[in-house]
Amino acid sequence: MSAQVLVLNRNFEPLSVCGWQRAVSMVYVGKAIVVESDSRVLHSPSTEMQMPTVVKLSYQVSRPLPKLKLSRQNLLARDRHTCQYCGRRSKNLTVDHVIPRERGGTSSWQNLVVCCSDCNNKKGNRTPREAGLRLIRRPRRPKFIPYLSFATFTAAVKNPIWRYYLEPFAPHLVGS
Repeated sequence: MSAQVLVLNRNFEPLSVCGWQRAVSMVYVGKAIVVESDSRVLHSPSTEMQMPTVVKLSYQVSRPLPKLKLSRQNLLARDRHTCQYCGRRSKNLTVDHVIPRERGGTSSWQNLVVCCSDCNNKKGNRTPREAGLRLIRRPRRPKFIPYLSFATFTAAVKNPIWRYYLEPFAPHLVGS
């Protein structure tokens, strides 16, 4: 059994994703309550409980908002593992500077996109216009989701049970 559980703060803000064992431990000692569960039942010698899928802490955790880091993983999550020139989905994508560094392009959210190796080779050291390519989406810094990493959040949104709890924090990602 390798189930993941969404952990919410007392105010229902998403905090993290943990394994089912950790979630059950938090519920058992009174640190969390089960908000959603699935049909699987966990058995112990003295009790039974349904497998939690979402738990809410019984106390409020105050943490400073983390800063969203510019990383390959976060770029892949922002661009949904899709080449930003041809639209092909792949796990083997490269990071491309829209305006090449040699022409003053920076390594920033607004100038980096992921693309397939075919499009990257076609573009080379030119601008997309010079290479006859068009960007599918204009690159932007994503609106950060508190506490969950951007990549974790974009993966968590795919879980239909968790969507309800995540949507208020990024409706633009959930609706896509």
